[in-house]
Amino acid sequence: MKINLYNLVHVFVLYIIVGFGAINAQKMENLERSKININSDWNYLENDAKNLSEIVNASNWVGIKLPHSWNSQDATDNNPGYRRMASWYKKNLVIPIIDGNKEYKLYFEGSNITTTVYVNGKEAGKHIGGYVGFTFDITKYINAGNNEVLVRVDNSYNIEIIPSQKSDFFIYGGITRDVWLLSMAKNHIENIKVTTPKVSEKSASLVVVASVKNDKGSAGFSYLAQLTNPKGKVVATKKGNVSGEQTTIEFDEIKNPQLWDINAPNLYSVSVSLLENGKTIDKIDDRVGFRWFEFKDNGPFYLNGKRVLIRGTHRHEEHAGVGAAMSNEQHRKDMESIKEMGANFVRLAHYPQDPEIYKACDELGLLVWDELPWCRGGIGNEVWQTNTKNLLSEMINQNYNHPSIIIWSLGNEMNWLPDFPDGDNIEKTNVFLTELNTIAHKLDPNRKTAIRKYEEGSKIVDVFSPSIWSGWYSGSYKSYKKAIDKYKLDYKHFIHAEYGGDSHVGRHSENPITGEGLIKSEGWEEAIVQTKVANIAQIGDWSENYIVDLFDWHLHISENDPTFVGNIQWAFKDFGTPLRPEDDIPYMNQKGLVDRNGNLKDAYYVFKSYWSDKPFAYIESHTWTERQGPKNTSRVLNVFSNCPKVEFFHNGVSLGIKNRNTQSYPASGLTWDVNFTEGKNTFIAVGTANDGKKVTDTIEVNYRFTKNEAAVGLVLSSEKLQNGNYLVTAIAVDKNNLRCLDYEDRVYFQCLSGGQTLKNQGTPTGSESIRMSNGKAAIEVIPNTNGDSIEMTILNQNFKGEYLKFKKI
Repeated sequence: MKINLYNLVHVFVLYIIVGFGAINAQKMENLERSKININSDWNYLENDAKNLSEIVNASNWVGIKLPHSWNSQDATDNNPGYRRMASWYKKNLVIPIIDGNKEYKLYFEGSNITTTVYVNGKEAGKHIGGYVGFTFDITKYINAGNNEVLVRVDNSYNIEIIPSQKSDFFIYGGITRDVWLLSMAKNHIENIKVTTPKVSEKSASLVVVASVKNDKGSAGFSYLAQLTNPKGKVVATKKGNVSGEQTTIEFDEIKNPQLWDINAPNLYSVSVSLLENGKTIDKIDDRVGFRWFEFKDNGPFYLNGKRVLIRGTHRHEEHAGVGAAMSNEQHRKDMESIKEMGANFVRLAHYPQDPEIYKACDELGLLVWDELPWCRGGIGNEVWQTNTKNLLSEMINQNYNHPSIIIWSLGNEMNWLPDFPDGDNIEKTNVFLTELNTIAHKLDPNRKTAIRKYEEGSKIVDVFSPSIWSGWYSGSYKSYKKAIDKYKLDYKHFIHAEYGGDSHVGRHSENPITGEGLIKSEGWEEAIVQTKVANIAQIGDWSENYIVDLFDWHLHISENDPTFVGNIQWAFKDFGTPLRPEDDIPYMNQKGLVDRNGNLKDAYYVFKSYWSDKPFAYIESHTWTERQGPKNTSRVLNVFSNCPKVEFFHNGVSLGIKNRNTQSYPASGLTWDVNFTEGKNTFIAVGTANDGKKVTDTIEVNYRFTKNEAAVGLVLSSEKLQNGNYLVTAIAVDKNNLRCLDYEDRVYFQCLSGGQTLKNQGTPTGSESIRMSNGKAAIEVIPNTNGDSIEMTILNQNFKGEYLKFKKI
């Protein structure tokens, strides 16, 4: 292959100077096209100015690296509200050489909500709407050498842009995803759209539509397309002439394709090269998976001709300390944890997410429900409708090639809490929903459309999820089977999205509140205003035990129903929300199977016991190591495991072997009655896998027969962590210095000197305001570099506060 030395030097120098990014994630062999990450060396100005002239003399720029959000911590601090206005970003973009035969573009993977980009004082483009990527051509604005890029991002309240601010999640402002500098030949391939119209185990076909920008007309331009199998072998090649702005390339009769499946996510690569008079001037590639799927009428889901029970969860795009400005490593870790749990399906709530998420789902074998962020707010005006349709088109076009995606969702709870007068008008909403459905099917006739919790539009889309919150927002979880049996008949293609409840890490109860005698147990529908209906969300104890029981029951039902399509738990990770200031951790929706840092709760292991193939055993619960109760009163201990047999030991004595049976509840029959001894109790669960290998889990529980009296004070202690920080723990005690295991009031931490609390994280050890779990709360403290001690205080309305001073180790 002949290499153009000019282009080689140009791209290499550009790579070095612009930001040490990764050259071209699309594996380009030629250097005519490049893709360079420019996340480094930006400056940030927290200023709501609308025009360039207002910030030209600003001196308070702060150096940052992208991704970035100005709401990364203020969203989850203890103050009401969060910053909803504009900020500016600035970067000196060094391009040593400008090639007159190339185009140069800036590609933003996403920024919230409206974005205006200026290059060397000229407006290069404006994008309306968050959560999707966009590209601006900057060719005519740049010079060889230094170029000033200024970006104004605005997340101000705007009812004409979805999602509605009445949604139960934060709308994080900022450039929250990666930014790239692209360069390519002036005549180039804009994109490729890949479909697989025919797929079977014996053969498949592939159609590639290449959109070509060609200022010279079609004469002299041709293409070379290649299909490469998962092992890297070229299995098909096509050549032909370019025909206008779009060229269709067909691969027929691909023999014995390696199918993309949840257990074997085989990915092929397809590349298209653009040739001018026989010379390659551009090349683009993407990955493709061969698979087919079907929702049976009033029945289950099939993938590649085999029934698959959808085992799903939801994912919000955020993490402790950074909000939505997550790194690719953090995105990937979320998806790997979901897959390790055994899930095969993810609903992206309630908006399109970072490109790394779709990449991970393709590679891991996770089916995807991708969602337009029409979340609450009702139907809007003409501007609102235009913005919403544009966002739908962008979502589908940019995510089109991912084999993991099977559903385009058109909205969630759309008719709730309208922002516009007459915004909950069902007739108008259905007209617009029909328009969206038509757009989706025109752009992609091969995937399904869906909505959740808008029954009036259930027959417009292909797949519908009603609201079933048995045991949390309505009724008892024991009503779940009754609900799904009804809806399987009511809706042609029914799926159940969203169920669960909040749990506060470390809070446990010997007798979790089930609502018996206090609620109407037969209901399951969520009400818009929760105060109108007595439910567990209001009166429950938010214990990990109750949520374990609730999920165990839901899975006990779904896993044993051969005609059920499957369900999607809400939500995988605790996430921030402006609508929940009084939750146990303020401004946090605590329905996650993991906390906001990704640490596993008990409930995670319930799902793993039903879904995962990797043998394990987990004794409920590792966060319940201090218990109390009368002498000679047995307690039931659960072991969650996917092993067919488990043996359970108490203080070295076997309590017997039990066979796992998903027809049994709770814990698939892996339960033992235990009489605790006073003091230390050691429990060991030994699971035997199908291949005879053993897995074990061990916990130690301190048990007492004396019940604590009322709390009279708080006791503080500290310990040094491996990361160099300190964990300061508060324990509520009675007059006999017994830990008050029934104390759950809110406490407030403060570092007086010597360090800083790790606050505003929305985690069990990262909030200065938090309700206690069984008389315990803790916070992480970052020590200052100077001084030899740290001073802490904790207080609440019941006590005057306690003080702790300790020396740094």
